[in-house]
Formats: sequence, C-alpha cells, structure tokens
Amino acid sequence: MPVALITGCSSGIGRALADAFKAAGFQVWASARKAQDVTALAAAGFTAVQLDVNDGPALEHLAERINQQHGGLDVLINNAGYGAMGPLLDGGVAAMQRQFETNVFAIVGVTRALFPVLRRAKGLVVNIGSVSGVLVTPFAGAYCASKAAVHALSDALRMELAPFGIRVMEVQPGAIQSSFAKNAGHEAEQLINEQSPWFPLREGIRARAKASQDKPTPASDFAAELLKAVQQSQPPRLVRIGNGSRALPLLASLLPKGLLESSLMKRFGLRGPL
Repeated sequence: MPVALITGCSSGIGRALADAFKAAGFQVWASARKAQDVTALAAAGFTAVQLDVNDGPALEHLAERINQQHGGLDVLINNAGYGAMGPLLDGGVAAMQRQFETNVFAIVGVTRALFPVLRRAKGLVVNIGSVSGVLVTPFAGAYCASKAAVHALSDALRMELAPFGIRVMEVQPGAIQSSFAKNAGHEAEQLINEQSPWFPLREGIRARAKASQDKPTPASDFAAELLKAVQQSQPPRLVRIGNGSRALPLLASLLPKGLLESSLMKRFGLRGPL
C-alpha cells in the first residue's frame, strides 16, 4: 500500500486530498494543527497527526514514525498554508515573516525532515502553490510573494532531488471552494482600521480577500484531478487546476504590464488620489 503524508488537512483542499488518496488505496497520514481537527481526521480513518509545520522536532519525530511503520514515503503533499491579505505596508515585516514561515519556510522544513523516507521510496513531493504567484494583485502582496517563492523553490528542489530519485511537482490552483476566503477575510479585518492610509479603500481589500471564491471549483474535483496527475508514471512538473488556473497566468503573460496593473487597480478600487 503506497503511503502519503498531507499537511493542512483540517478542511478544504487538504481534507479533500486526504479523502481522495485514501479512496485510491493510499495509507494517508493527515496532519492538522488543532486537536479537534486531528480527532475528526482520526475518526475518518486517517493516521491523524497534530502538527505545526514549523516545529522542527515534531517533524523529526514524524519522520521517524513513518520510517518505523512503513520504511518509506511515496507522496508528500505540502499543502498547509494561509493567505495574508491587506496592504503590504500595513502588515509590515511581521506579517511577511508569518506568511513566509508557513507558506514557504515550512515546505523546506517538512521536505528536509522527510527526505530520508522519501529517498528510500523514491517518492514524489507535491507543493501547493497558487496562480497568485504568477498574477500578482494588490492587497495580497505577501501571499502572492510567498507563492512566487514556492514556484522558485519547487524548481530548485526538482533539480536538487533528482539524483536521489525524488520527483517534485508544483500545483497552481485557481479558485477552489474552501474556507480560504473566510480565513483570508479574517486576516484582512485584523489590518483594516481607521489609522490605515488605505482605510478609504477597505471595500477593495475585502473584495480581494473574497476573490478566491469567484465561481470556485469544488475541492473534491480538484483532489480527483491532482490524484490522477500524481498517479501518472511520469508526473508533470506543473499542474494547474481550478477556475482561472489557466486563464489568469495567460493574462499575466500576454497583457502589457501597465494595462494589467490598471485593470487590477480598477478591480480593487485603487483609483484617484487619497
């Protein structure tokens, strides 16, 4: 039975992936941060793990558990992440650090810890990026930057892990039905206050936080398509799944930069002097 470890399985994409891989015959190790989510995952038949993806000792312990029980890991899906929304200068360096710790640094930390078991199985690393790493929008600068970094590190890891028989796939979802927008909206509301120079543009900030749920693809459909890609004899380097996942990068590559920026500024209310 092939073994898969999926991070961030409390809901949305992560839980849908866990369900799809389990149904396909994988032994699924599903992680989440909160105890109640871990309990729910265990009740659903997964090997549930309470895990903060930035906790180095916990990652080492997890790798040892997988090694003892299975000897190797066939698929690692780095899915845990969130979207920091709001003006870059409102959030500042602290918000950027938190965003990169979870969305970027954790990918390296998790993959590094699981490297020995991935090597034994000649496994596959799947990094969940985003089309937001290709089409950058206002009021999501930290998130977009983190996903652009996921793209770069996935390319680097692909070349560096190839001699060990470990493959790397990057996934760039479009709009996927999940709790992402709700969580992103909560993040944005923490920054929206009357002291911010961008306070008059608060509806544009809220609109950006909700943009990921514009005609979203069901998470179960996303998971089914990604499972097919993973099961290919030669898994693709890059997979784009979901509404807008192909059209938005195409717009980013074809439209003149000035026109693209003007369109995005209009879309999110960045018009006129403040």
